[in-house]
Amino acid sequence: MNKKSIKRAFCMFLIMSLCCLAGCGARQEAEAVSDIKEDDLIVVGFSQVGSESYWRNVNSESMRSVFTKENGYKLIFEDAQQKQTNQIKAIRSFIQQEVDYIVVAPVTEAGWDTVLQEARDEGIPVIIVDRMVDASSDLFECWVGSDFELEGRKMCEWLRWFCVKNNILAEDIYIADVQGTIGASAQIGRTKGLEAAAEKYGWNIVAQADGEFTRAKGYEVTQQLLKRNPKINVVYCENDDEAFGAIKAIEDAGKRVGSNIKGGEIMVVSFDGVKPEALQDVLDNSISCIVECNPFHGPRVEAIIRKLQNGETPQKYEYVDEDMFSAHEEIESVVVDSKQYPVTRITQEVIDRRIMEFDSGDYGDQAENVY
Repeated sequence: MNKKSIKRAFCMFLIMSLCCLAGCGARQEAEAVSDIKEDDLIVVGFSQVGSESYWRNVNSESMRSVFTKENGYKLIFEDAQQKQTNQIKAIRSFIQQEVDYIVVAPVTEAGWDTVLQEARDEGIPVIIVDRMVDASSDLFECWVGSDFELEGRKMCEWLRWFCVKNNILAEDIYIADVQGTIGASAQIGRTKGLEAAAEKYGWNIVAQADGEFTRAKGYEVTQQLLKRNPKINVVYCENDDEAFGAIKAIEDAGKRVGSNIKGGEIMVVSFDGVKPEALQDVLDNSISCIVECNPFHGPRVEAIIRKLQNGETPQKYEYVDEDMFSAHEEIESVVVDSKQYPVTRITQEVIDRRIMEFDSGDYGDQAENVY
């Protein structure tokens, strides 16, 4: 830890200690915060992918809500607008500003070695969140996020058991894969999980196309795929925003969305489970199953920075815990690699509870759990 960091850590310790003293009320805390000088704050530069989805916006808010002046931080937030060139430019700007930590949610996995080496040469720890980078692990301090391939495998196990319990033959499954941004970790992992399952169980993947994780592109891609492949009866959307677009495309094509594949309906499955609209679609049978992608990385990243400030070594990779949602009672859990994952049955009560937690900022275990 450099002298600058030591000074900041000591100042933060004093502030926190003062606020914990008996009789320290709201007025004293406010005064303590107002007395914090800019030089005493831990400066964090965060390069976010963009705002392409509701999930991404919640992820950004999770970071903003943690890295505040009240908590002893100054956050420099840069929106890359889905362009890696913007992220590389932002990281170099962070280096020039001599921030204490750099946090990056990378657009794609490749192309990071040079700029990460530049940060390392300046002694600035880099924390990767959400998506992975295809770079030497020596170039970043640690990574926090989801196991995207596991997400895909969990979804496919749910689909397999749905078919078994409803007497649907594997050869009668025709899947359109509306992929996320090509090259992003979520796309790579979720696509890989699907492709492995299709080969293992004998499903037909009849089409794959980039939906860019957006509603508009999800609509456009699904519309095109349905015209080219009339046999499609499962649309595997790699996030909820794509699923919203896919549902509208299916309906606009004069087809029915739902789980009754034998009856001619087209099943939609997706990932994220953050937006209430998506959970409502599960309850309404427009989306048959959602595998959650936990966006609350802020508290986890802050805990890592605390460890680094204290001279501790955090885990290199930290995976957040995630749920599954479906309105179908016949599948209570799935098993992947001998581990059981419960499936939460969606009810209005479940939706209302999650809305209340999000509105209050009380995310409970969602922000903290790792496995």
